[in-house]
Parts: sequence; structure tokens; C-alpha cells
Amino acid sequence: MTAPFWVWALTIAGLGVLMVIDFYAHVRKPHEPSFRESALFSGIFVALAIAFGIGLTLVWGTRHGAEFFAGYVTEWSLSVDNLFIFLIIMTRFAVPRIYQQKVLMVGIIIALVFRGAFILVGAAAISRFSWVFYLFGAFLVFTAIVLAREDHDSETEFHENRFLRIVRRVIPSTSTYHGDRLTVRDGRRRLMTPMLVVMIAIGSTDLLFALDSIPAIFGLTKEPYIVFATNAFALLGLRQLYFLLHGLLRRLVYLSEGLAVILGFIGVKLVLEALHTNELPFVNAGKPVDWAPEIPIWLSLVVIVCSLTVATAVSLMKTRRDALAAAGPAETEA
Repeated sequence: MTAPFWVWALTIAGLGVLMVIDFYAHVRKPHEPSFRESALFSGIFVALAIAFGIGLTLVWGTRHGAEFFAGYVTEWSLSVDNLFIFLIIMTRFAVPRIYQQKVLMVGIIIALVFRGAFILVGAAAISRFSWVFYLFGAFLVFTAIVLAREDHDSETEFHENRFLRIVRRVIPSTSTYHGDRLTVRDGRRRLMTPMLVVMIAIGSTDLLFALDSIPAIFGLTKEPYIVFATNAFALLGLRQLYFLLHGLLRRLVYLSEGLAVILGFIGVKLVLEALHTNELPFVNAGKPVDWAPEIPIWLSLVVIVCSLTVATAVSLMKTRRDALAAAGPAETEA
């Protein structure tokens, strides 16, 4: 599968039109979206992703269609995990609820642009140096171990990254919000508002998330077009998903463990695929390995869906059990 230039151009233009429509229909006028609005448009973006995957399947075959759906579910689940960090950032900067949509929208645009650059670099590296899969696989396994060992009982704090600290030093900022304005003038000086600071925080933090999401999707497909499409559709519905799952995020206590299983599985899959294609001098006398099993895409999709289903079900059961225990015997009987 090789997507021609016009397909790339048409896809990017279509995504741009969707973002413009979304901005003028919902984000331009500051407001706190209702549950109904969030659920409706989350469903629309999921339906668009499904329709795109079906179209991809009809044009390029079931294998590439399955790769898209496996990648989309993986990127979507990683985005849900990232939403918890976004919630912490919003709380840390005390962003008014009516302006949070705009913050997320700009952060998503920043992430989409830079992820596109990451994908191009990753695809070029893979095409020239196939041993990169070993690095990707090892990194994903390491990330899986870190996720599995996370302490869910402690409150996570947001720590400003180096890029944000540099921006703060170079460009002075105000301490109060001025509506949804990004900058204000104080005499002869132009100052950032907290609104611009939090947008930079969201965008730069999402770039860090790309360090595991990009290798993960390359572990499911080697087609740059599918990699970009899965990231784009996962990011498009992120804003609505944030408000839809706002009250549910803290209840998904075992989501990280589910993602750890997925990332670990994909990391092992990458290494096994590399053993088949790489001719390294320290592996089987410089010849491809025949004994390493090949993991089909349908099995990857089953592992991803089952891991997320089990993690969500166990999380909700635990939080419900903890809530009943905290209520006490009297309230439980009532």
C-alpha cells in the first residue's frame, strides 16, 4: 500500500475542514459543553473514524483495514489515559470550565502538527534502518513496566517541563485570566495570559505522550498514512471525550495496567518482527530468524480490545466496591 500525494492532501484537507467546523460550531463561543453535546459529537467522531476504516478496507483490503482499527483503538485508549494528565493541568492552572474547550482545541492542533513531523521522521528511520524496531520494542516494553508499577493511590502532580519553563522566562505572563485572550498589553509590554501558558503546557505534554504512541502504532502497521490517520482521528475526538469522561476518569484506576499489557504486547511484537527481517551479526549468524512466531494483526486487535475491556470492567468494579465500603454498613443496607 502506497498512498499517493493526492490522497494525503485530501485527507489533511478533510481533517482541516472538520476542525474548522468544530471550532466555529462549539469552541468559538466560550461555554461549558453539556453531557448530551459531548456524547453526541464524541459519537460523530467515532462514527467518522469507523467509516474511514471501512472505506480503507474496501480500497486497500482487510489487512490494512484491520491495521487501522487496531491502531485507532490503541491511540484512542492512550488518549484516554492522557486525559487524566490534561485534567491535572487544567486544575493546576485553574482554567475556567467555559474556556477549557479552546485550550484543548489549540493543544490538539499543536499535537497534530508535531506528531505528523514525528511520523515522517519515524517512517524515514524505519525505511533506512530496520533495526530501529528493536529500539521501539525495547522502549515500549520499558514503558509498559513503568505504567504497570504506577501508584494509583497517590495524587499525581503536574510538573512543568523544560520547554514551558523556558517560555515563561523568555515571555513574561500575567497571573490572572483576561477572558479567553492569549496576550494582553501592559504599557509597552506584551504579556502572556495563563490561557496561552496552559495551551503550551497541553501541547508540549502531548508531544511527550507521542514518544510511546508513535512507536506503538508503528508496531501495528508500517504504513505512514495509516499511522497518521489513526493519530488524527484519535486526537480529533479528544476534546469531546475529555468532557464526556470528566467524571469517569478518576474511576479508571486500572487503565494504566491495561495499557501496560497492550504496550508490552506490541513491544514484543516489534522485536519478533525485527528478528524476521533484520540481518544482525549477533542474531543467527547474520541471517533472519525462522523460529520467531509472527503475530497476525487480528490477534493484535483481539489483545487490545480484551485488555481495555477487562481493565475498564475491573476498574469500575473496584471503585464501586470502594464507594460502598466508604458509605458504611448503615447506608449500604438502606
